[in-house]
Amino acid sequence: MRPTLVFRTLLALVIASGLSHAQSIHVISLDATINPATADFIHQSIQKASEDTAECLIIALNTPGGLLKSTRVIVSDLLTAKIPIVVYVAPAGAQAASAGAFITLAAHIAAMTPGTNIGAAHPVGMQGAEQDSISSQKATNDAAAFIRSISEKRHRNVKWAEEAVRQSTALTETEALRDSVIDLIARDLDDLVRQLDGRVVQLDTGMDTLRTAHATVIQKKMDWKSTILDLLSDPNIAYIFFLLGLYGLLFELYNPGSVLPGVVGVISIILAFYSLHTLPVNYAGLALIVVGIILFLLEIKITSYGLLTVGGAVCLFLGSIMLIDTESPLEVLSVSWLVIIPSVVVTVLFFLFAIGMGVRAQRRKPTTGQEGLIGETGTAIQELNPDGQVRVHGEIWSATTTSPPVRAGESVVVTGIHGLHLTVRPTHRST
Repeated sequence: MRPTLVFRTLLALVIASGLSHAQSIHVISLDATINPATADFIHQSIQKASEDTAECLIIALNTPGGLLKSTRVIVSDLLTAKIPIVVYVAPAGAQAASAGAFITLAAHIAAMTPGTNIGAAHPVGMQGAEQDSISSQKATNDAAAFIRSISEKRHRNVKWAEEAVRQSTALTETEALRDSVIDLIARDLDDLVRQLDGRVVQLDTGMDTLRTAHATVIQKKMDWKSTILDLLSDPNIAYIFFLLGLYGLLFELYNPGSVLPGVVGVISIILAFYSLHTLPVNYAGLALIVVGIILFLLEIKITSYGLLTVGGAVCLFLGSIMLIDTESPLEVLSVSWLVIIPSVVVTVLFFLFAIGMGVRAQRRKPTTGQEGLIGETGTAIQELNPDGQVRVHGEIWSATTTSPPVRAGESVVVTGIHGLHLTVRPTHRST
């Protein structure tokens, strides 16, 4: 009897532990642009929530948009998730714009907090200007088809979804709820969890009823690796690293042995290449930046009266604003003017002064060693006619004059050196 009681108690504890483990809600916050790092973070979060058999994964979203490729990856993860995914546009003042609208519509349950908005997913060109090219029209049609398929899958307002892409329409949280774009409005996370309880969602494996009333909310944060990758995916950071890498390598080349600038330059270039690899790079812009740097270098070696410097500054400026290709739909990433203008100014000053001083130092007449004696003045210790001895820098040298004779005590200038023998000429003669 007693062993049976113990067995039943252990069985009850195991079952209770299992239920307690299942009744958990994972919550992540995404307050950034959509890029490969954020896509990987969401993918890992979905996997972890599935492994922990969580009731659902809540994504607190606030984004102005991002990369189309990364958006497609996230949407695919949401549509094929084995657990319910809730996208919650929060906090107040947040937005699910551009790529964020696609992600919100792809969730099993879409929610917003008061004071938020969703939409404005129309493709835009560089610096926000609408594009008229055929390629832009194709991209817009592709984005419209993409968002229609998501809306149909989640039984949302297909008409509005297409208008968000083609006409850049946007809705507040109350308008979105009224037009069947989202499922509910929640004041905060606790209110959201309360409203989720009992809701039924359609998974690929069948219908699933959420039990969130007594579930434990577990906040999940981006790990250090994803945080660094997210930072490196910022086009401003990529641009700065690229310029720092060029500065460091060039400084090392013109000042061999400095070591630190070279090490910093190599590391910065590697990080810049990684960042640019994750971004839609316009290689024409990259080429213009390189050409600008070359023109700065030529200005140091060729007298152009500033024309090469002007050309280099123009190339660097145009290349900077063209570096990130923003002509694809959803692409809102670009290098900020607040970064471009100071960077161009600093680069011009860097090449005009820092590198210029280094080159001029290399061209300067040697001041040490035997070569450093040429051009120095001394005094004849004895008459040179044409040979004799002179004192230069406090040292006595054998010397030969090219204009004999030179009287003792007369000032001479060194015109050449052959081994330990100087060639001198008188600096002046008394009349």
